[in-house]
Amino acid sequence: MVRGLVLRGVAAGALAGLVAFIFARIFAEPLIQAAIDYESGRDDAKNALLVAAGSSPEPAGPDIFSRAIQGNLGIGVGMIAFGVAVGCFFAVAFCMSYGRTGRIRPRQLSLLVALAGFVTMYLVPFIKYPANPPAVGNPDTIGDRSGLYLVMIVASVVFAVVAVGIGQRLQPRFGTWNSTLLGILSFIVLCGIVMALLPALGQLSPNADLSGSLLTETPQPLKDPSGAIVYPGFDADLLFKFRLYSLGAQAILWTVIGLVFAPLADKVFARHPDQAFAAV
Repeated sequence: MVRGLVLRGVAAGALAGLVAFIFARIFAEPLIQAAIDYESGRDDAKNALLVAAGSSPEPAGPDIFSRAIQGNLGIGVGMIAFGVAVGCFFAVAFCMSYGRTGRIRPRQLSLLVALAGFVTMYLVPFIKYPANPPAVGNPDTIGDRSGLYLVMIVASVVFAVVAVGIGQRLQPRFGTWNSTLLGILSFIVLCGIVMALLPALGQLSPNADLSGSLLTETPQPLKDPSGAIVYPGFDADLLFKFRLYSLGAQAILWTVIGLVFAPLADKVFARHPDQAFAAV
């Protein structure tokens, strides 16, 4: 039965990835193109400053894939593959949760696991390190950014498990509602402490040397040696919309997985009413 649930989770994840891709293709892809256009214009302005200073600009590397492939096939395959991976993880988390969360029916548990997965694996890390379009981010900090984001994900998942344990321990004394609120509060406090301890991206040493330890890696206005602005900073509205649509795509992904998996899981348990996962 576990295998059947995992396969259904994979199928739900593939469908969710497809739906999220359609959303991203309509709303996010034009913003990505606008960010790439900004990056190209900024590079041209940098090269003009180098030429004016008597230096030779570095030649741009060739594009491995065209924008048409990246914006359609590339993002589509990537989103579906990501959905499959998330669906597999979701099904495993569902199997581990069933039987350990009280008398929650499979349909309700599916939605709760989807909500928990979205919050712990995306929303909490997103609050500290939100998604950025092309042109936003220092290439010298890719390793540091990836490591910090992974730390935030691991901390969020671990704290979610700790919060569930706290809620279960307090349930006999405070009741289900109050113990749930206390568990959520503990999760928020623990995540807040980690967020406060981790550095902002603008404070990483490669960025601090250039911008004076800003909180963000968003490109600032480009200036010539006299201090005059020769190219504007990154558009704040574009950055906001990209992050909003990135958040929306992930919300769609997890919502579709939870909604699609719920009736599928119900049917599996209807065929095997005597089986549970207390020992899984």
